[in-house]
Amino acid sequence: MDKYEDVLVVQTSSLGMDRRKTEIVEVLKNIFSPRAIIERNESASRKFEGLADSNGPLAGELPGRFPIKLNGLSFEVDVLDGHKTGLYLDQQVNYELVGRLAQGANVLDCFSFLGGFALHCARAGAANVYGLDQSEEAVKAAGVNAAANGLADRCSFATANVFDWLKERSHTGPHEKLIPPYDLIILDPPSFTRTREAVPNALRGYKEIHVRAFKLLKPGGMLATFCCSHHVDATTFRDVILSAAYDTRSLLRQTAIFSQSPDHPIIPMIPETEYLKGFLFEKVA
Repeated sequence: MDKYEDVLVVQTSSLGMDRRKTEIVEVLKNIFSPRAIIERNESASRKFEGLADSNGPLAGELPGRFPIKLNGLSFEVDVLDGHKTGLYLDQQVNYELVGRLAQGANVLDCFSFLGGFALHCARAGAANVYGLDQSEEAVKAAGVNAAANGLADRCSFATANVFDWLKERSHTGPHEKLIPPYDLIILDPPSFTRTREAVPNALRGYKEIHVRAFKLLKPGGMLATFCCSHHVDATTFRDVILSAAYDTRSLLRQTAIFSQSPDHPIIPMIPETEYLKGFLFEKVA
């Protein structure tokens, strides 16, 4: 259950929990007295248990998009039709941690979605933040969020395929030298794989974006990078990053390890619950 101010968004991904949905809704109403309770049940895991997709209000009424506060910043969310349940709440802590690195920096935020990292960096004093996402709707929403927080003068967003954009900006001819423009680059892509069989292709994708990012990152610059696929563990993810660093002759210093926010608990006996992992690297040279 995700809580957006006085609106709750519920997901029941197993047959046992789905059969108790009515009781769950009553308990949530008694505890929180919410304006609305919405279900967003469209996960692949439901299909394994013979459950159909089911989205919409379970209690109360919701007019559509509405603003919420996250770490003191205002974000407009769409819990009925937006991606996931409306916003990446599992990155709440990391938004602030990465934002603190942005003072005076020229920042590139790849896969920016609604501007979570971008807005936190701009608020922390970034000189300029440029966000990229392939969703035109997300880019438009990120711009609205930047304006709502008085950060539009330092934030700009563009609709682009991040792979193509990075490749185009990092390509050089035989006698050309690339001058890296960014002090801080953030890579927070959606999961590149939903199955174990697709992991090799996913790892190639992760390596590609890191190779391009290292080429665009200044010496002394910082890379904050994340993987949200539970099929790719932290060790494998870091190995891919180091392979990209080797290919680009980048010397790295690891300065932090990231995980999901504490309201997304990890159950050690269920490795899939530790799905979000991330690293902060300084590009020493």
